[in-house]
Amino acid sequence: MTRTPLHPSVEELLEALREARRGGGAAEARLEQVKRYRELVAKSPTFTPALLELGRLLELTDEPGVDAEEAFAEVQRLLEQAVQVSAREANAVVELGYFLDTIRNAPEEATKLYEEGAATALETLEDAWAGLLRAWVHERTKESLEKALRLGEQAEKLFPDSGRIQLEVIRVRQLAIADGVLKP
Repeated sequence: MTRTPLHPSVEELLEALREARRGGGAAEARLEQVKRYRELVAKSPTFTPALLELGRLLELTDEPGVDAEEAFAEVQRLLEQAVQVSAREANAVVELGYFLDTIRNAPEEATKLYEEGAATALETLEDAWAGLLRAWVHERTKESLEKALRLGEQAEKLFPDSGRIQLEVIRVRQLAIADGVLKP
């Protein structure tokens, strides 16, 4: 007995997303694009990129027979769903913030979301920069250590209380001194 997979594969999802993105522009083409996105979201209601992109597209699309409030309610639902299924990823939270700020005229709610998105993005940036510093230390060439020294300066300014960044910067400086890239 052959089992049908419960969910599309990653490749199938990405292909469906590429297909949904195709077209747009003129009103008829945009309505067809909305249809493709809705089909994708119906099949994969937890696929955050499709939820966000459909929400953005609906903000720009006048659908026949759909009044503005009905359209905006759908956009808000899609963006809230994207926030939920993405575990509150920064881009989804900020997108909902923009919607609440610009469409719903709710700057206080939006500000909370912007702050949350910024904090989450900063955590990701701290992780990425610590990883870059570590990778450039492992590479240990003159060029990689010079890049690490420059990034280390920025990282210390932005994350002065980060033990992780401080540890990586110390390693970078020690190796740069040992390799003659930085004067003691």
